[in-house]
Amino acid sequence: MIARRLRAVVATMLAAASMAASAHNFHMGIADISYNQRTGSTEIVHTYTGHDLAALLTNLYGRQFDLGRPDSEAPLRRYVEKQFTVTDQDGKSLSLQWVGAKVDADSIMIYQELKGVKLTKGSRIHNALLIDFLPSQRNTVNVETDGTVKTLFFDQDSIDQIAP
Repeated sequence: MIARRLRAVVATMLAAASMAASAHNFHMGIADISYNQRTGSTEIVHTYTGHDLAALLTNLYGRQFDLGRPDSEAPLRRYVEKQFTVTDQDGKSLSLQWVGAKVDADSIMIYQELKGVKLTKGSRIHNALLIDFLPSQRNTVNVETDGTVKTLFFDQDSIDQIAP
C-alpha cells in the first residue's frame, strides 16, 4: 500500500516538476519521506527542476554542469548533504545515506535513506535546497510518521521544521 501511494505521489511530483520546468515562473521542489517496513529504513525521494540545480552548481563551482554525467553526482551530493539534514528529537544528527540520483529532461530525483531508522514525530528537518540560491524557491515535504502523512513547506523564512 505504501509503495502504491509512493508511486502516485512520485507521478504527481513529476507532473508538477514538468509544469514548473516548462513555465518556470516559480521555483519549487518536493520530497517524500516515508518508512519502508520491508527494509526497516526511512526513504527520502526529492524531485527538483534539473535546470535550477545545474545553474546552482555552475554558480558554486564556476563550470557548466550536465547532471546526467557521472562527474556531476559528487558535487550534487555534497550540496544536498549540506542543505538537507534530519535530527532526532534530542538534536542528534541522523545519518542520511546517499542512494543515488536519476535525471530526465526536466527534473532530477534524488534518493536518500535513513538506514534502519524510523522517523518519528518531533524530528527536525532542515531543507534549504535551492533556497540559498533562488529567493523564490519553495520546497514541499510530505512526511510520514506513525502511518499518517503531513505536509511541510520550506522557504527563506522557514528552513527548519519539526516533523508532525
